[in-house]
Amino acid sequence: MSKKPTCYDEMYGPDGAVRPGYAGYCEWYGQQDVNVLRRKGKEAEGFFRTTGITFNVYGDDAGEERLIPFDMVPRIITAAEWRKLSRGIEQRVRALNAFLHDIYHRQEIVRAGRVPERLIARNAAFLPQMVGLKPPGGVYTHIVGIDLVRTGPDDFMVLEDNARTPSGVSYMLENRETMMAMFPELFSRLSVCPVQDYPRRLASSLAACAPSCAGERPVVAVLTPGIYNSAYFEHAFLADQMGAELVEGSDLRVVDGRVAMRTTQGYQPIDVLYRRVDDEYLDPLTFNPTSMLGVPGIMDVYRAGGITIANAPGTGIADDKAIYSFMPEIVEFYTGEKPLLQNVPTWRCSEKDSLDYVLDHLAELVVKEVHGSGGYGMLIGPTSSKKEIETFAAKLRAKPYNYIAQPTLALSTVPIMTKAGLAPRHVDLRPFVLVSPKGIEITPGGLTRVALKQGSLVVNSSQGGGTKDSWVLED
Repeated sequence: MSKKPTCYDEMYGPDGAVRPGYAGYCEWYGQQDVNVLRRKGKEAEGFFRTTGITFNVYGDDAGEERLIPFDMVPRIITAAEWRKLSRGIEQRVRALNAFLHDIYHRQEIVRAGRVPERLIARNAAFLPQMVGLKPPGGVYTHIVGIDLVRTGPDDFMVLEDNARTPSGVSYMLENRETMMAMFPELFSRLSVCPVQDYPRRLASSLAACAPSCAGERPVVAVLTPGIYNSAYFEHAFLADQMGAELVEGSDLRVVDGRVAMRTTQGYQPIDVLYRRVDDEYLDPLTFNPTSMLGVPGIMDVYRAGGITIANAPGTGIADDKAIYSFMPEIVEFYTGEKPLLQNVPTWRCSEKDSLDYVLDHLAELVVKEVHGSGGYGMLIGPTSSKKEIETFAAKLRAKPYNYIAQPTLALSTVPIMTKAGLAPRHVDLRPFVLVSPKGIEITPGGLTRVALKQGSLVVNSSQGGGTKDSWVLED
């Protein structure tokens, strides 16, 4: 680990010295029996399996549920680094909410020529049904996940925004619980900001967004597509932790102008619905008529101000990677400030000059679908074969508007535990943000995803990545 790294190592400096944020952890690690640590790693796997923390891989013919691998070496962020990150995240989330309100109302940013109209009007994630509709409290993105990558000591960049239905928070919570159970002495030696109160704060934040017709104690429910959804564990986990009801579309109906859930005492009105169902399936009377996952008539109730839907329908346009490429302009337009967090440089393949450049440099670039997620539908040029690049070039030429391209970044590394000892692997970070009329709350840390294969830059669990506990140190 002492040789000079080719990318930023978050634990070790170029001379092999431990960075200040990791000093306490490394001192503890040096006192441990490596065999005992490995055994605890196996115990953690058993804990996750017993708890039922699994996910389904879409497109996997076997349809088997898999564990997301957990690595016991924490990812540590200093208090000073977190303060700087938090300011940038808050600024970006405020801009995202302002942008969503604007595009569904006066579209001032389009009139000002800062974002092309075609990116809104022709976008499948833009919902005409939301035009002129203001959600309760004026909040569109109640829960946001901002994916960050690090390339240097002070260089954090936003890789993408998750404003529709960001997932992964259950892994953040279970990773922390597992670490505290395995290594309680570590948490008494180091002051680590807590994350365990996230479900309580989520429930409080959602309740603060309740419509005016809600009572003193707003009723919150979590809408899940059901047990076959890849994130079902998280839906059930969060409902349980919040003390909210977990419901499916078949449990709900519109009664006397309110959305109500079936209970043993009859149907009870819901004030806030934290939905984990995509827009298309939310209301068969408004969107996909064949949907069995949503609630017929819920959009009429929503328009009348009878329920809060979190996140608001139509927020998916903020996840669009072509829109992402305009985020520096969006932040400046709505906040009057320069972005504190930078975007990754991005080529929009819908523009001829950019497309020509991308086609000429495919072997060096990362190319993504504008609506893609989970690591699917992308090309990582430096690790792709000549044939894969040629095949992808044909896709690009056929549908250039469907793709953006970015340089291959030298993502920072954090050590993982391997059979041979500690070894560096690339990581990203997804902090979770709660938005309500009361303000913006950012959970200290978030979900660190790690590429477990040596040299790999793909951290998605669906593509073989794992997770780590993320520690933000207190001053």
